Amino acid sequence: MSNMIPVNIVVEDALSEAVLRKILSESQTSFSVAYCYGKCGYGYIKRTAHAFNNAAKGMPYLILSDLEEQCAPVQVRDWLPSHIHSNLLFRIAVKEVESWLLADRDGFASFLGIAGKLVPRNVDEEPDPKQLLIALAKRSRKRELREAIVPRPRSIASIGPDYNGCLSSFVYEAWNLNEAANNSPSLCKCIKSIDRFNPTFTEA
Repeated sequence: MSNMIPVNIVVEDALSEAVLRKILSESQTSFSVAYCYGKCGYGYIKRTAHAFNNAAKGMPYLILSDLEEQCAPVQVRDWLPSHIHSNLLFRIAVKEVESWLLADRDGFASFLGIAGKLVPRNVDEEPDPKQLLIALAKRSRKRELREAIVPRPRSIASIGPDYNGCLSSFVYEAWNLNEAANNSPSLCKCIKSIDRFNPTFTEA
């Protein structure tokens, strides 16, 4: 569609990409993703944020990172200490993007085949959402999900062999964004910021 706003996205991993694409697809503003950068951890974003800020003079950029510093405003200031271009939007998932998946409590519980009461209500306050998600997956009655999400015995990997792929499928096929936003203030703020994002291309 000609009236869609093209935007480049910058993410930590494939799961964050799926989450951001889902949010953009349901936004009140029509966006199309031109290119996805990153998918190799937060260090890449921290090193290159200033370059994307400069590139935003000619193309809108949307950066999504997990919370790595003491709070989201501090992280944004530390990673982008200079003026943030109006064509760049930098959002932080508190404390990890997994929090936003867990925030759809009933949907995620149904996905795993566990009781909804096992999923905490205040997911933004969970100290380690990824480990919580893996712990919940261990209780799943669905063997294929357990094997995909949970690290294999004696493995040095921190996640299962198809962690991102399995959870990305949940995001695209079953994640209730509105329900999740009701339970996650950081997700709600992200959605509202994206809905208001209106690149102008007027700054030098």
